Amino acid sequence: MDNLELLEGRVSAPLLHEPAPPPAVVEQAIRAAIRAPDHGQLKPWRFLTIRGEGLNQLGELLVKAGVAKDPATDERETNKLRNMPHRAPMVIVAITRLQENPKVPANEQRLSTGAAVMKMMLALHAQGYGSMWRTGWLAYDPVVEQGLGLSENEEIAGFIYVGTASGKERQAPKLDPADFCQAWGSD
Repeated sequence: MDNLELLEGRVSAPLLHEPAPPPAVVEQAIRAAIRAPDHGQLKPWRFLTIRGEGLNQLGELLVKAGVAKDPATDERETNKLRNMPHRAPMVIVAITRLQENPKVPANEQRLSTGAAVMKMMLALHAQGYGSMWRTGWLAYDPVVEQGLGLSENEEIAGFIYVGTASGKERQAPKLDPADFCQAWGSD
């Protein structure tokens, strides 16, 4: 597959299973991520990799957040929260480290983290692994942030679920670039 086919063919993979990528593949994906556009060279990102027993620990943290949010959380919802991390054999938590900088506003730092995540997901795809970027209320929950060891200036950009895509991979929908791009101004 050539580079443009790779870029145009990557799709989110909601069904992921073992094997998770080995450490060398994850390292390569992180190498790609940290080459994202970065105004001011702030490196406003960091990543946590979670697999194995760590997925169980993350599940318990999500339960703790759910109960803190709603003490009447029932067993069905508790089990759902506990099992969320097991949607894939690996979860990578993408974190934005916001830094005071007069030339680089917080939103640019968030965008840089987003670019890093996309590069990581493309690198995983290029190496034969699927991924799915998820957020939801848990990505913004203070109990989750504290449990993952985030500092006051950090926020979760997303939970990147990673593994081997299950079944037939979805095909990227055919979209017309003209629907999304217009010329402006004079030639």
